[in-house]
Amino acid sequence: MNDVTIDFTAIDFETANGSPASACAVGLVRVRGGTVVERATWLIRPPLAHDVFLPFNVQLHGISRELTRSAQTWEAQLPALLDFCGNDVLVAHNARFDIGVLLASSLATRAALPPLTYFCSLRLARRSYELHSYRLPVAAAAAGFTTLVHHDPVSDAEASAAVVSDTARRFGATDLASLAALQGVPIERIELERERELAATLTAAATFA
Repeated sequence: MNDVTIDFTAIDFETANGSPASACAVGLVRVRGGTVVERATWLIRPPLAHDVFLPFNVQLHGISRELTRSAQTWEAQLPALLDFCGNDVLVAHNARFDIGVLLASSLATRAALPPLTYFCSLRLARRSYELHSYRLPVAAAAAGFTTLVHHDPVSDAEASAAVVSDTARRFGATDLASLAALQGVPIERIELERERELAATLTAAATFA
């Protein structure tokens, strides 16, 4: 097998309720050469109007309003989050959810967010493994990551990273771009301003409908 030389940052959010703008925790894992070199996690105080903690969500991740009462707000913690990610492609399992949290929380707080690129380990797992389920615990186990604490954000992020690194080794990918091409899973790009304009257009259309 070829040595894995891919670099990326894996990310996972937990939310207080069904709103993607209700981020209450984040986990980040930096990968260099296919190996985890740094981890970070912290609580987030969800934005106003998105800060109801539903029992279902609290039961999943164990994070309550009381635990986040003294945490930084979305706007206050965002610079540290972006600094950790740098220019990396962001990897997540069901990446549209986690990227959606980034977008929705930034839109809700009018926080600035640079253009981002992202890659989905769920789509990758579906292309790379034959499993009865492609949920993160099952895909992580297939990748050899057996210490997952599901819904702990840094553990979930590391599990997503394991799926990417394992499939890169299996298929001889030398970097993330080659893995994406080999497995037919695109590296995608998202821009906050484009999403803001789209949201404004949809709101205007609904107003005049």
